[in-house]
Amino acid sequence: MQRRFRRLALLGTALLTMAATLAPATAAERTEEQRPSGGGLSATLRYTEHGIPHILAKDYAGVGFGSGWAQAADMVCVLADGFVTVRGERSRYFGPDKAPDGSLSSAGSNLSSDAFFRAARESPEVAKQLKPGSGGGDGGDRGRRDGGRGDGGRGDGGREARNAAEMTRGWIAGYNAWLAQNRVTDPACAGADWVGPITAKDMATRAFALSVIGGQGGAADGITSARPPADGPGATRSPSRPDPDTQADAARKLLDTSTADMGSNAVAFSGATTADNRGLLLGNPHYPWQGGRRFWMSQQTIPGELNVSGGSLLGSPAISIGHNAHVAWSHTVATGVPFNLHQLTLDPEDPTSYLVDGESEPMTKRTVTVPVKGGGERTMTEWWTRYGPVLTSYDSDLPLPWTRTTAYALNDPNAANDRLTATSLGFSKARGTQGMLDSLRRHQGMPWVNTIASDSSGHSLFTQSQVLPRITDALAGRCSTELGRATYPASGLAVLDGSRGDCALGSDPDAAQPGIFGPSRMPTLKDAPYAENSNNSAWLANADRPLSGYERVFGDIGTPRSLRTRGAIEDVAKMAGRGKLTVRDLQKQQFADRAPAGDLAAADAARACAALPGGTATGSDGARVDVSGACPVLERWDRSMRKDSRGALLFDRFWRELTAQVPETERWKVPFDPAHPVTTPHTLNTAAPGFTRALADAVAQLRDADIALDAPLGEHQFVERNGKRTALHGGTEPLGVWNKLEPEWNAAEGGYTEVAMGSSYIQAVGWDGSRCPVARTLLTYSQSSNPASPYYSDMTRLFGDSEWVTSRFCEKDIAASPELRVERVSAR
Repeated sequence: MQRRFRRLALLGTALLTMAATLAPATAAERTEEQRPSGGGLSATLRYTEHGIPHILAKDYAGVGFGSGWAQAADMVCVLADGFVTVRGERSRYFGPDKAPDGSLSSAGSNLSSDAFFRAARESPEVAKQLKPGSGGGDGGDRGRRDGGRGDGGRGDGGREARNAAEMTRGWIAGYNAWLAQNRVTDPACAGADWVGPITAKDMATRAFALSVIGGQGGAADGITSARPPADGPGATRSPSRPDPDTQADAARKLLDTSTADMGSNAVAFSGATTADNRGLLLGNPHYPWQGGRRFWMSQQTIPGELNVSGGSLLGSPAISIGHNAHVAWSHTVATGVPFNLHQLTLDPEDPTSYLVDGESEPMTKRTVTVPVKGGGERTMTEWWTRYGPVLTSYDSDLPLPWTRTTAYALNDPNAANDRLTATSLGFSKARGTQGMLDSLRRHQGMPWVNTIASDSSGHSLFTQSQVLPRITDALAGRCSTELGRATYPASGLAVLDGSRGDCALGSDPDAAQPGIFGPSRMPTLKDAPYAENSNNSAWLANADRPLSGYERVFGDIGTPRSLRTRGAIEDVAKMAGRGKLTVRDLQKQQFADRAPAGDLAAADAARACAALPGGTATGSDGARVDVSGACPVLERWDRSMRKDSRGALLFDRFWRELTAQVPETERWKVPFDPAHPVTTPHTLNTAAPGFTRALADAVAQLRDADIALDAPLGEHQFVERNGKRTALHGGTEPLGVWNKLEPEWNAAEGGYTEVAMGSSYIQAVGWDGSRCPVARTLLTYSQSSNPASPYYSDMTRLFGDSEWVTSRFCEKDIAASPELRVERVSAR
């Protein structure tokens, strides 16, 4: 009792101290806080179980300071690596030919990455973020006909933007202060000369990178390698024009979020389905387990002003996904295509000029010099147009050749989106789902995600409020080139005729910037019994209340859903129908590990296996394989990806092979029916030529790895941290498992021995009428990347055992932590 009283007294003193300093700063104090050194900034960090910091400060700069300090303490090497990337110095330190981790762009080499980011650092878009009062956005005031408010007269977007800028300023100072006052012990970068203080330009370029990862960032190689066709003796011939139908298929596969490794699930339940008539939210983003796109957990508190808990993407000063006392939210990667292409008609006299309405316009060269390891430099050039940069491919899968007559330019409106942090801060302060929508209307800062939310009053929300080029179906119909007429219906990627001025993107009166859709055009579902998304389009956010009427660039309608979407809708619709839901029901859903592919196909596969003559099948290498032992294993498998599930590994290997070898249109006997989108297609087509081949390949793979066909999944799906093995549950995208993992196969080491992407920051949130939300959370890969930290793998072990962290949101709960550690940090 005395120990608990001392904790309460300590926390109470800290809160009183912070409250006493909440008075407006004097002019001298404001001048001091504007110094790049971060002088005068401080925060109190209250660490509870699993190294989760509860950051207490008197103002937004202080909260940012505490966040920057605490993130550096846990993740300094990963953060520093990212800042090397956005400074364009990877070639200098690591060599030009090695590859970055892909967290900040799709560049395939350090040289390409450096060229891309060195050009970005000098761009007008990054320069704009460095202006006073920006850094987190301008509140979406530019270009609006409503005086910049977009909020029904509230007009607080500018204040949130200034607060976001202060958080960013503080974060930079906190990161630098931690480096100045501490020794780096993580072996990944201890003593490295590439670890050092950061600048406002570094932070602005990192924010830019996050915004354009779905546009310019995905085309980094195509932008930095773009070269005009050569002239003169010995010049190579211009590349041939690709087939539009082939390009359309490539675009469809490239932009299909439902089959990507990175994705998410989220569901919001309204009070009509819960035990206490209050909302519930389950968020389950699927993000990388290594590198610069990891989440990191914290709580941010300014007494009387801000109180929010959740996960932040590394390098982000605000909470990205989380909850406060009134509302909880999560994000899923959206299907909207956040960029478009303009096909240029080149000047016959100069392939670096293009025609618009018959007039020639010269491209602009942006030349950068990249230092490389060992000395020397490389000079790289980008070519820019009124529409954006010229590119010769998108993510290597979609070739866009620059010929003597034609080139392609990329329009990415998120390059001008400096509003992400302000939008997130608006979420943190919202008092309900309407407040979430208000923040989205004020700022329009979400670049490539949907937002799903619920609140303590029982409301639910799904909205695809993202920054998209204003491509209407009418504009695409009027202005698409031959290539665009193939790609737009197939994938939502518009390719417009860049030679026509009347094909320019228009503007909506409520939009935050020219050339994008305004908030009123966003697909939105309010107060449905459930609102769910698993990376398909907005169409079936609720299967009983389908959304339609949106432009093709937002996503498709009436097309097959992924197995993960189908399984999710089946599960959450059943939960909503049952009613009386609690947070415990969300926890059960998260770790049920049901494999919808197994429910659909395992029984048919087992029967067809048992009917094979002689119990053998021919593998891809032509060898005959005895598969008879696989038949009863598939039949007895429990259709889950739990650790103790026998047959899960066999079906996993079989299903990966089958989906790779048999197209979806040939995989099922009963085809997709848009009238029954959740239950079709179905009935496995075991007569497809690839079926027996996939079965033989799967059996051979396990036998070659000396793995029993009925081995428990957890014995061969695991990670090792500091020599200790943690068995994992969950499954890959093609299986349709809610608890998605993308593990890496290493037969020589025993199976799946590492996770590339998967469940990351998970939260199950509800309310019980008190001031403290009922929240269970988990960060699957843990808080720290430092193997010497006690928080390097502790939550990974919890994840392996399907356990959760009880959120300590209220002060009394923080004070009651048996592992409470209080640290006051400040700039010197």
